[in-house]
Amino acid sequence: MAMTVRGKLHKKFPTVDVSDRFRKREFVIEIVDGNPMYPQYVTFQLTQDKCGVIEDVPQGSTLDVDFNLRGREWKSPQGEIKYFNTLEAWRVVTAAAESSPAMEAPLSPPPYMSGSDLEGGADDLPF
Repeated sequence: MAMTVRGKLHKKFPTVDVSDRFRKREFVIEIVDGNPMYPQYVTFQLTQDKCGVIEDVPQGSTLDVDFNLRGREWKSPQGEIKYFNTLEAWRVVTAAAESSPAMEAPLSPPPYMSGSDLEGGADDLPF
């Protein structure tokens, strides 16, 4: 199940060699969804050759993360069953700066023209 989320890079962890054939790296993004007083901190995992994609990304950068939602069942030696979820990132892109209408310079209103300005002037209308 592929999904995409946008957030700020909060923390990156070092790459861990789990075995001689498997390595992973985790990172956390801060997602502000709705109320900015309660941001969500979500951990993602990069694996194998993808571990380096966030190496040069500075903390605080806005990222678009494409990921797969993974889940598995695990049975402990005592017979207890637990469930684990993993957000496996497969593409991480620094988000382009977006132009917000509030950040753009406001347009100045057209100059005021009274009715007498319109009536007595030259008629340059084509009809």
